[in-house]
Amino acid sequence: MDKQTDIALDWVAAMAGAERATLGERVQSLWSGYGEIRRVHLAAGPVASVIVKHVRPPGPGHGHPRGWSGDRSHARKLRSYEVELAWYQTWAARCHAGCRVPRCVGVDQLADGLVLVLEDLDEAGFPGRRGGLDDAELDACLRWLAAFHARFMGDEPRGLWPVGTYWHLETRPDELAVMRPGALRDAAAAIDERLNACVHQTLVHGDAKVANFCFDRREARGPHSGARVAAVDFQYVGGGCGVKDVAYFLGSCLSERQLERRADALTDAYFGHLRAALRRERPELDAEAIEREWRSLCMFAWADFERFLAGWSPGHAKQTGFSARMTHAALHALAHEAP
Repeated sequence: MDKQTDIALDWVAAMAGAERATLGERVQSLWSGYGEIRRVHLAAGPVASVIVKHVRPPGPGHGHPRGWSGDRSHARKLRSYEVELAWYQTWAARCHAGCRVPRCVGVDQLADGLVLVLEDLDEAGFPGRRGGLDDAELDACLRWLAAFHARFMGDEPRGLWPVGTYWHLETRPDELAVMRPGALRDAAAAIDERLNACVHQTLVHGDAKVANFCFDRREARGPHSGARVAAVDFQYVGGGCGVKDVAYFLGSCLSERQLERRADALTDAYFGHLRAALRRERPELDAEAIEREWRSLCMFAWADFERFLAGWSPGHAKQTGFSARMTHAALHALAHEAP
């Protein structure tokens, strides 16, 4: 936006139905130097501000915070922004209040990148960003995931990643190559195949960490009302089994001790929300069959992400005793399958 600020701001104002737009604060830089997210303030329009995500790739070989760079990494990131563009152009409008996402105000593809103009979720009533979650917020995120998975159950991920999640094995051969030899590395393809062969496919968010959820104001909640939440960052949305999102989300916001104490109960809560969402959204589907299959894949979802971390950042804080135990269970199940 810096090179053509006046032109860009005029365009943003027009997209938002406002008379004028002024550049506001930087919300954040994009991962690995691929652009930035800014708030833009509006005058004489239907809303006071919008969020502008300006993707401006630095080129192949640009430095990576953890040392991963190169043509393959660069191509994956470029594809991720193409997917996010497709998400907002084609899919996002199908989300309802139960799986709230920002409304797409406008898009522009530039010679050196792209611009997404999105609803400002702060103004829409979701100003909260969290590191840790209270019980109401944990439940709200699980409810959001269940509603999202129910909403897109059985849909073909046209324009999105064929297999969602940023750690998908096919997109991470470099990380696999540097893994320490052992049972998890040997079983990586079998774990991936088990998840991809899931009969009941949906769309997965693909990066459902706590940082990508926006929360309502705690002080505005009534004594008997739950938290409300919206989700952002759809660079890795695509096809898959919903428990991949669930495992990754729980690992993103719970400590090792909390996982040991609460992961099973929270997984149960997710499936309760999924059953309810399927009754509302897709009553013709067999919710019990979906739950049986997805429960059987939970350990493989944990093992799949553990495989990624073992190559990408060995010793990462998300490699917990709980994830190790789930990975061991998945490897044991594979080893004892009938030939």
